Amino acid sequence: MIKRYLLTPGPTPVPTEVALRMAEPMIHHRTPEFSKIFSEVRVGLKALFQTAEDVLVLASSGTGAMEAAVVNLLSAGERVIVVNGGKFGERWTKICQSYGVEVEEIKVEWGEAVAVDAVRAALERFPGAKAVFVQASETSTTVVHPVEEIAALTRTRDTLLIVDGITAVGVFDVPMDRWGIDVLVTGSQKALMLPPGLAFLALSARAWKRAARPHLPGFYFDLMRERKSQGENTTAYTPAVSLVLGLHAVLAMLEREGYPNVFARHARLAAATRAAGEALGLKLLAPRSPSPAATGLYLPGGIDGGKLTKYLRDRVGVSLAGGQDQLKGKILRVAHVGYFGEFDIVTAVAAIEMALGKFGARVDFGSGVAAAERVLVEGLPSA
Repeated sequence: MIKRYLLTPGPTPVPTEVALRMAEPMIHHRTPEFSKIFSEVRVGLKALFQTAEDVLVLASSGTGAMEAAVVNLLSAGERVIVVNGGKFGERWTKICQSYGVEVEEIKVEWGEAVAVDAVRAALERFPGAKAVFVQASETSTTVVHPVEEIAALTRTRDTLLIVDGITAVGVFDVPMDRWGIDVLVTGSQKALMLPPGLAFLALSARAWKRAARPHLPGFYFDLMRERKSQGENTTAYTPAVSLVLGLHAVLAMLEREGYPNVFARHARLAAATRAAGEALGLKLLAPRSPSPAATGLYLPGGIDGGKLTKYLRDRVGVSLAGGQDQLKGKILRVAHVGYFGEFDIVTAVAAIEMALGKFGARVDFGSGVAAAERVLVEGLPSA
């Protein structure tokens, strides 16, 4: 028997107390019992998003919230600017184009953050652009984009800033209202430590004004209808009841830990992982703007990343993520998002060392683990 370790950037591990909460007997969603829980969830989500606006809960993946943002705020033929520096920036483009929205892309090298000057230039070149779409944390390239600086550009224009925060919200500080983000989305299977199946999005006051105007047709993702229902502590359609119960438990856990501590934990785990990679001689995928959610590491030449991740998963019991598109077979992505602690990072690094050795790389066993431990020990409780 092999003990399994889920160390991917989504889905992420689910705490036992959350799993037990979701295993409770089913309750009906049109009852005072559910409405009370849902009202408390709505309050907790506002604290998570750092907004005074409603945070809507959808029974979908995070991509559903991305699509909802497009269909409720845009019309066919309107122009938008998309920062495309990875698979999920590319997804914004594909969603917009599927609805006839004209996309002007800012192409960014994978592993790099978008330059604020490039966004400024695009806004000056297309002053009628209705929105800028960007990832706060691009999961495929483990990069953080400069959302705060981009928001400073958009909030003085008639251009909405729509941000995919799926591996950012609950990982590092993304204060929606203070920065001036117009739409912020996330999903359940990342920092919120739940199975996939819930998506969340919040709109600014000016985004809600845009949503009240004619826009692309939608039914399930009609945010005006959903906002009205959720304002009454119910949902327009059948919610994912068990996931909402789990979310109730998660938000309580995060509040007990305290969001500054949550952000510090993610930063510490990320720093330890990067230190380990450097000690092992593995080049960082995103050295200049790395995400606290996951770390990308280039593998030594001649090692097939697909085979290595398969070996780790099937023979060692440690699931890590590989690369996509042009990075396929070239990198590993080590997650530290959500229900992760110090010894998850030690396990991940030890597994990488052992697998590299099995695949013929020259490895100084223990060097990566030691580098990680030197960072992690600072976060351990005092004796």
